Order: sequence, then structure tokens, then C-alpha cells
Amino acid sequence: MLYWFSQLLNSSYFKSRIADGISSFIKMSPRQADLGPLPALTDGLEILRPAEQAISISGPSRKRTVNMAHLIYSAITSLDGYIEDLNGKFDWAAPDEEVHRYINNFERTADTYLYGRRMYETMMVWETDPNLAADSPLTQDFAEVWQAANKIVYSKTLAAASTRKTQIERNFNPEAIQQLKKTAQHDILIGGPELAAHAFRSGLIDECHLFLVPIIVGGGKKSLPEHVRLEMNLLEERRFGNGMVHLHYQAGQGRTT
Repeated sequence: MLYWFSQLLNSSYFKSRIADGISSFIKMSPRQADLGPLPALTDGLEILRPAEQAISISGPSRKRTVNMAHLIYSAITSLDGYIEDLNGKFDWAAPDEEVHRYINNFERTADTYLYGRRMYETMMVWETDPNLAADSPLTQDFAEVWQAANKIVYSKTLAAASTRKTQIERNFNPEAIQQLKKTAQHDILIGGPELAAHAFRSGLIDECHLFLVPIIVGGGKKSLPEHVRLEMNLLEERRFGNGMVHLHYQAGQGRTT
């Protein structure tokens, strides 16, 4: 699930869950030099096709192939490109009702979510804890959307899934994801910037949705990967009443190193 799913709620109930250390679930830890830092998010996951340390992707926009799903990455980020500040906080990114409703409708367009173990363990409460959905009509709607989607969790240590429509994969296999894009009936969302970094480096990301918060935080966890150069084409932008801006980009095609 996308990292900013955990930013959807401004309720004290959900914040208390994040406060127990969950908010650090996408912190990268150096493990494989050929891929750059491998995130704790992927829980020791082996990447079957190593990506080059620096990738340049350029060219015209990718055109949607008939019956080909898009792999989409999205994040709520500060103007200087961080999803968390130096203190691990992101209360400054809490969406208001207008943005929340827009995000719910955006999530409805996909039917498969890709994430690592920690992201999954954070988000599975949308199914396992009914009190979370009962917070408001918007949270109830989001819980229903989340539960309806298929989930693929990449982890070497997660023994079993705690939610329905969930499968566990021990390795991040770009070829398998490419095949999934060919067979999926709807688009696919990938959660967390570190897991998404592997997809970026493998040339799998088709679209990027950034929700810019009008704030500069000066450092923290980056929303986009390092050592990747990718030309993006702006397809759509939307301004919200709270000053937040949604930017919808399509990735360029063609790849060189």
C-alpha cells in the first residue's frame, strides 16, 4: 500500500498506531550495494534482476497499451521532496476532507496493491480493526476500497497474511510484475518510496502522482529514489482549498545507463 495511505487519517486513533514506531516503517537499511540501500520495508527481499546504480530514462510518453495495466506510484510530499521530516513526523501532510475524498476516489481506480512487510502490517488494520473504519464516512469508504483490492506483500519472513485477497512473495521479480501488468484488469499501485525505487530502477513505473504540501521541512525521508533519472510528462494538475496541489505525471519511455 502507498506510504501516504498512512497519512490519510487525522484521527488520534490511527496516529497512536503510527507513534509506536510504525512511522519509521519505510526507513532504508544498507544491504545490497548493487541496488543501493535496500529498504527495511522489503524485509531482506532479494531483487531478482539487479538494477544499475544510475539509470537514465528518456523519450516520449509511454502510451497505454490496450489491456495493459499501469504501475502507479504516489506520495504526499513536502515542496522539498520529503514524506517525513527530520523528526519522523508527517502531521503537516494530513489531508483535509476534500483531499481525503479525492484520494479515496483515486484508490478506487486500482485493484492491486504492492508493498513490503512493514507497510502491509501497518495497513492491514483497515480490515482487522473495525473501529478504524468507524471513525467517519470517509474512513469507512477507504476501508471498503482497501479490503476490495488484491494485495501482494514482498517479504522473506512474513509467515502468513492476516487479511483476505493477500498473497506473499519472497522475491521482488520485475518480470513477474511486468506479466501482472499484462493480465491485471485495472491499474496497480505500489506503496512506499523504497519498494517503488526498485520498480523505478527496473523501468516498471508508468505514472507518478505527487500531492505537494505547501511546506518546506528541510530533510527527512525522500519521496523519490536516488540514482534514477527519468523524464516525466505532466498530464494533469489540481489545486485544493488547503493549498495542496496534485500533480499527475506519466513516465517517459526508453532507457539508457
